[in-house]
Amino acid sequence: MSYEPLHHKYRPQTFAALVGQDAIAQTLGNAIRQNKIAPAYLFTGPRGTGKTSSARILAKSLNCLASKVPTEHPCGKCDVCQRIASGSSMDVIEIDAASNTGVDNIRELIERAQFAPVQCRHKVYIIDECHMLSTAAFNSLLKTLEEPPPRIVFVLATTDPQRVLSTIISRCQRFDFRRIPLDAMVRHLKDIASKESIDIAGDALTLVAQIAQGGLRDAESLLDQLSLLIPPVTVEKVWDLVGAVPERDLIALLKAIADSNPEAVLDQARNIMNRGREPLILLQNIASFYRDLLIAKTAPARSDLVAITPPTWAELCEEAKNFALETILAGQKHLQGQEVQIKNTTQPRLWLEVTLLGLLKSATNAQPAAVPQQPVSFPSPPPAPSSPPPKQQLSPSSQIPKSPNPGITNPPPPPPASPPPPPPQPAVRPTEMPVNPAESQASPPAADGTEFGYDLAQIWQQVLSHLPLSTQALLAQHGKLVGLNTKQARIAIRSEPLLKLVESKDRISKIEAAFQTVFQHPVRVRLEIAGAAPPASPPAENKPPPRPDLGNPPPAPDPTPAPEIRLAPQPPKPPEMPAEKPANPSAGAAPPPVSLQMDNRGVQIDAPTAGRWDEEDVKFALERLVQSFKGEIITQPLPDGVDSDAPAPDGAPSPADGDLPLYGSEDAEESYLEDEEDSDDVWF
Repeated sequence: MSYEPLHHKYRPQTFAALVGQDAIAQTLGNAIRQNKIAPAYLFTGPRGTGKTSSARILAKSLNCLASKVPTEHPCGKCDVCQRIASGSSMDVIEIDAASNTGVDNIRELIERAQFAPVQCRHKVYIIDECHMLSTAAFNSLLKTLEEPPPRIVFVLATTDPQRVLSTIISRCQRFDFRRIPLDAMVRHLKDIASKESIDIAGDALTLVAQIAQGGLRDAESLLDQLSLLIPPVTVEKVWDLVGAVPERDLIALLKAIADSNPEAVLDQARNIMNRGREPLILLQNIASFYRDLLIAKTAPARSDLVAITPPTWAELCEEAKNFALETILAGQKHLQGQEVQIKNTTQPRLWLEVTLLGLLKSATNAQPAAVPQQPVSFPSPPPAPSSPPPKQQLSPSSQIPKSPNPGITNPPPPPPASPPPPPPQPAVRPTEMPVNPAESQASPPAADGTEFGYDLAQIWQQVLSHLPLSTQALLAQHGKLVGLNTKQARIAIRSEPLLKLVESKDRISKIEAAFQTVFQHPVRVRLEIAGAAPPASPPAENKPPPRPDLGNPPPAPDPTPAPEIRLAPQPPKPPEMPAEKPANPSAGAAPPPVSLQMDNRGVQIDAPTAGRWDEEDVKFALERLVQSFKGEIITQPLPDGVDSDAPAPDGAPSPADGDLPLYGSEDAEESYLEDEEDSDDVWF
């Protein structure tokens, strides 16, 4: 007779023999006794929990010849029961869905289901691992599954019910098989060991049940292997057979880690690997042991949650007192991050030793904790001084006369020959911005942040972190914070199209909201093009007091105010000229502000000559006029008595020699009308 494995030999033959599935056994037994047989059943649960065995027991109960009606206690001796147990019955068909996944297989099944059973009362179709069926196969089975032919029962078994269509589940009675409890499994294994005369210790049987993790078939298969060892079978032999690290070695390694003894950690790890344990297996076992250590720390009374023997559990609970909860969690996270490294490296032993040394308390405590980002705050301004600061007298060489050309700014005065040394300044953190009342109204700080003593790049990164992803990416690549004070932030954009893009879609409000989040108060945002002229300086009364400590003494006071220069590169409309000019600008009154004008070609025109056109301007305007009306230029000699060098009346441009004047001459108008009468061109 051929050898029969233990998990085949001790397969349950009745519902009462099911291990750890009392609720399911009672429900199916009552359904058979009351003759309430459903057309389809769905058995789900982990491997080795009795799904296929229950399907066969159901088929036996429906077709046992020892009873004239279905019974919950099949005899197991009749021809039908024996054929069902061996899998050779014509009316109980077991189908492997992994090899019959297509629509054609299901169509063939449906066609055969139309025939009545040959020997049994019910024809039973057991579809194992039904989640492997395709969606089309499931859909083709829907109608037959809901309304099968008379005396046809479908039993679907799966370990992955999430992959089964909801329309299939709704047409079946679902039974969820749970993992076998530890006590029930230990009792069943003891019964098998006594019947098979296997000399195995009680704690070894408990360890076998824990290693199986609720799968009875796995426990029976492991017991079958242990029966081949030289008796008696101990816990150490169980660990050696399964290839895992013994509990004693893990406890010793854990104690070396708790004592922060790196030499003992390395010795214990090398002893384990020298006995044939792979580095990855050791890492996985120590990670699982850390999980048991966490349970021992938080719930020492729940020994049922771990897969270790009772003596080891008691010792682990005692060892957990030497570990803080944060240290256990940090070690678990450290082990989780190193599994991929050890699996893919060419030196797993080296990296395992480095990983184990990283579990020491000294290494765990040395890891810096994440510092939450603090908002940048402006400290309260210092009290204003009661008396103004003393003025510094400049040397005569530093008094440079102002340039007579209003379009050129005066250069700053040079510093004195020997400036006083600046007083020592306290170190300022990047997140603090000291501001005094005068500086709060001054112009924005320099781009390098030296005026306030903080790093603009760091502030800019904090602001970007509070922006949406699209705006954050745009400003990170094409924007830069170039100025900042308590009320306003200046952002430079690379080009004008990008500037318009930033101004669209309410991005300004989002940027201001980000600044408010960082600084905890509103900050107005001003956009400008990178490389453009800086904004106009504020009025003199709003400028901050001089800062002698910076090495830049204030310039000497000048009784005559400097003319205001307003740069207007491309104004929409040229500013109007002042109606009246003072008779003598140097008589004590300040000269009026000088405006810069642009001609039609974008060329700057000085204000004193804005009322006259030169010859080049006239030619350019004339060419533009001819191009606009598709005409031609007609030259005509000047009338007698007209001097071409004479100034034009009323500010009109002077005509060139041989050219027709544009405006301001009656002869020009008469000549223009005569040409119009003689011309055949059509005037548009």
